[in-house]
Amino acid sequence: MSQQAQYDSQAINQMDKDHHLHPWQIFDVFREEGALAIARGEGCYIYDTDGKRYFDSVGGLWCNNIGLGRKEMAEAIAAQAYEMSYASPFVDLTNVPAAKLAAKLAELAPGPLNHVFFTCGGSTAVDTAFRMIHYYQNCRGKHEKKHIISRMNSYHGSTYAAMSIGGKPGDHPPEFEYISDTIHHLSYPNYYRCAADGQSETEFVDALVKEFEDKIAELGADKVAAFFAEPIMGAGGVIVAPEGYLKRMYEVCKQNDILFVADEVVTAFGRLGHWFASESEFGIVPDMITSAKGLTSGYQPLGALLFSDEIWDVLNEEDSGRCFAHGFTYSGHPVACAAALKNIEILEKEKLLENVMEVGPYFEQQLKTLEDLPIVGQVRGRKFMVCVEYVANKETKALFPEEQDIGKRVSNHADELGLITRAIVHLNVMSPPLTMSKADVDFVVSTLRKSIELTIEDLKQEGLL
Repeated sequence: MSQQAQYDSQAINQMDKDHHLHPWQIFDVFREEGALAIARGEGCYIYDTDGKRYFDSVGGLWCNNIGLGRKEMAEAIAAQAYEMSYASPFVDLTNVPAAKLAAKLAELAPGPLNHVFFTCGGSTAVDTAFRMIHYYQNCRGKHEKKHIISRMNSYHGSTYAAMSIGGKPGDHPPEFEYISDTIHHLSYPNYYRCAADGQSETEFVDALVKEFEDKIAELGADKVAAFFAEPIMGAGGVIVAPEGYLKRMYEVCKQNDILFVADEVVTAFGRLGHWFASESEFGIVPDMITSAKGLTSGYQPLGALLFSDEIWDVLNEEDSGRCFAHGFTYSGHPVACAAALKNIEILEKEKLLENVMEVGPYFEQQLKTLEDLPIVGQVRGRKFMVCVEYVANKETKALFPEEQDIGKRVSNHADELGLITRAIVHLNVMSPPLTMSKADVDFVVSTLRKSIELTIEDLKQEGLL
């Protein structure tokens, strides 16, 4: 379905190519192809500058939880901008939306996570966690307790500390620099890819936990400050760890006085059918939770670090004379906080978390049917956070050569058929708006099947399959 174009697509694309450096821009490809220019959105759909409509199964970038073009969101943003567009958040000033949102997040968060620091997005929430961890340990007199442990193929953001904590090899090109002396990466819990032959899931988890314990022993528990983990690894391939893994890693943290930081930038605010996934889905109450994306459903840039009473009590010790010298001009921005409050209201009022709990299992089941295709190695994920992994050989799980960019081949066909998926080399990742219905699921799955079949035909014609 298309609408009459209102834009000069060629002129917009040329301006974009000439002047706009994109996140993760692949220079050689972009020089030739440019970008798909999106003009507007409505619900689960986006429209390009030629008027073509696409079902956005990516949900923007894991973030369009309530869908696009919501009039009540626009009105809430406009009303707050008119009432008060900005107020400094520094030292002893606050604003009404920020105060209300901090209280609301404390209400929704698990356990004693009753304190909030607002940031501009997920990366800055992770950087704030990194700085607060060091501050906290110094306040406790543990000045050598500075080492951070994360996982390979994790993604925690693109700022300096956040990218250093992340462990995706593709996100660590040699032209950039990273913190490497105090940040360490363990194996990641991908049973499909990383388990030894004949190794059960229980044995696999045992090995991962032992690796963690061995790393702590190597560094010294008195030097390890925190462990960062996404409850479900997102950009690293939508990895759902085997049963019990997160709980056991959490227990090791508790035994060794190590803070557990749950990176819920993707999983919070309904993607798995819960406000926060850590306790509701995996049975742990972390010391810190980083969040963003679904907090405003992408209507405004906003992130939040939630942290425990225990951490607060150390930071806030009486007569210490301390100052938390960290923050951003846009911390607790009133317009962004007003958007978040309205977003949470919509999620509650329209029972969108309940929709995820109902439609999510159906989405998983229907996507699983794609595993009968010869290049689909595994369909995995949970509820509204899923991906398809492609293989050249289903028996050996051998991947296609990276230069084939198989996920992009599939997503190119899907684009033509009116479906947006996110290609990550040998994956197609999906994180649709939480408003998605079962009928929408049927469209996504049937269209993706057709796109994979067309890709198989291409590979056969090229002698690659």
